[in-house]
Amino acid sequence: MNTYLIGLTVLLLCTLLLGLVRVFSGPNRADRMLAAQLFGTTGVAIIVLLALITDMTGLYDVALVMAVLAPITSVAFVHLAGDEQR
Repeated sequence: MNTYLIGLTVLLLCTLLLGLVRVFSGPNRADRMLAAQLFGTTGVAIIVLLALITDMTGLYDVALVMAVLAPITSVAFVHLAGDEQR
């Protein structure tokens, strides 16, 4: 079972690397923000998988905090983007 979870974690890390390419080469700010949101959601998934693999229950709390903070960045981005258009 751990081999399967480690494989999933590696696959998620590969998607993060592809997202990092998108952050640096995104044609506009919205594309870059969506790639940054990928970091938040995938980061939560990776931390939950690591909590399962290592039996460290404290990592669930870290994943929960990340899950709460990720949408706040989207709201801040939309608010700032709206201010720039005025």
